[in-house]
Amino acid sequence: MQAVARARYLKGSALKMRQVLDNVRGKKVEEALNLLRFTHKKSALYLEKVLRSAVANAMNVHGDKISDPNKLTITEAICDGGPMMKRIRARAMGRAFRIRKKSCHLKIVVSIED
Repeated sequence: MQAVARARYLKGSALKMRQVLDNVRGKKVEEALNLLRFTHKKSALYLEKVLRSAVANAMNVHGDKISDPNKLTITEAICDGGPMMKRIRARAMGRAFRIRKKSCHLKIVVSIED
C-alpha cells in the first residue's frame, strides 16, 4: 500500500532541496516530520507540506487498513529540476546580466512497513 504526493514548480533549486531530502529519506513519518520542523531551510517547509499531503492521501485511500499513520515510512523521495525563469539585470557600461531563477519538482511516496 503506497500513497504518493507531488509538488511541482516549487521555488528554489533542486540541489538545495536534495540537501534536506537526504536527511529524511527512508525514515518513519513521525521522525521525518520532527526533523523537518526544526530544520532551518526554506525547502524544509515545502517538504513538510508534501509529506503531510502524502500521509493524508494514504489515510484517504487506505484508511481502513492503516490504523496508525505513524507506522508509515518514506520509501521514495525524489527531487528533479524544473524550468528556469530567465531574467535580465542591468550591469555597468550598458551590459546585461542574466539571472536564472530555478524551480524544482518534488515527489514523496509513503508506504506501510510490513
